[in-house]
Amino acid sequence: MDELYPTNGLSVDVEDWFHVGAFENVIDKDDWGSLTDRVERNCDAILQMFADADVKATFFTLGWVAKRHPALMQRISAQGHELASHGWDHARVFRMDRESFALDLEKSRKALEDAAGMPILGYRAPSFSIDQRTPWAYMILAEQGFAYSSSVAPVAHDHYGWQEAPRFAFKPLPWSDLIEIPVTTATFAGRRLAAGGGGFFRVLPYGFSRWAIRQVNRRDRRPAVFYFHPWEIDPDQPRVPQAPMKSRLRHYTNLEGMSDKLIQLVNEFSWGRMDVLARREAAEAVTLAA
Repeated sequence: MDELYPTNGLSVDVEDWFHVGAFENVIDKDDWGSLTDRVERNCDAILQMFADADVKATFFTLGWVAKRHPALMQRISAQGHELASHGWDHARVFRMDRESFALDLEKSRKALEDAAGMPILGYRAPSFSIDQRTPWAYMILAEQGFAYSSSVAPVAHDHYGWQEAPRFAFKPLPWSDLIEIPVTTATFAGRRLAAGGGGFFRVLPYGFSRWAIRQVNRRDRRPAVFYFHPWEIDPDQPRVPQAPMKSRLRHYTNLEGMSDKLIQLVNEFSWGRMDVLARREAAEAVTLAA
């Protein structure tokens, strides 16, 4: 295990195969309840993986999932992991107004707290959808008492991204202690490269992620933030043939090798919960200019 820098942030975005943004135009939310549910079996496999590696993580969980799987929420908490909010039903923040976002937060938080019996202090926006269009989102998060967010991808991407955002922890509001912890990027030839997990981790060689995390840890002297989804370790999940080819390629590529890559990752570096990382990063966080 690489000990050149203290613990990196390990996170799981808990959603099922039919919740993802890639399929939002071909799978109706009204049909979710009738589809094959695989999130619990996949999360249990992840919990075993983490137990074998003796690491703790944060599970950013949809309220929709928490309401249907309270026993899973309790197992996650009982094994020492953090539960945090991923919103109610994967609606992107930039498609909501202030009122609907506030209601989404309240509904998802209640489902998580009712299921696990513990306070929910962290939030990750679906598809990293807090960006330059939604500065008001931080005010609502602060008003509702969230301690931190990890909702920004500081890159350019066709589905998400806030390229001008800081690469590392920042305080989005001068009057609040709320911390934003962006997902990890590396730099090469003056460009930012997405390097925090998900599809990039599945598709690219493992060596790229090792290089990126080491760059952040050793050169920048900061922790990395990594994420993945339960469906990414499930090559037997149902297929959605009506989805566009580009979406299917992104979603299904290298599912077979994801578990082995994750096992290597969690054993090679030092990992921990996002709430612990947020407390540690508070002293380093810059405050955004008004």
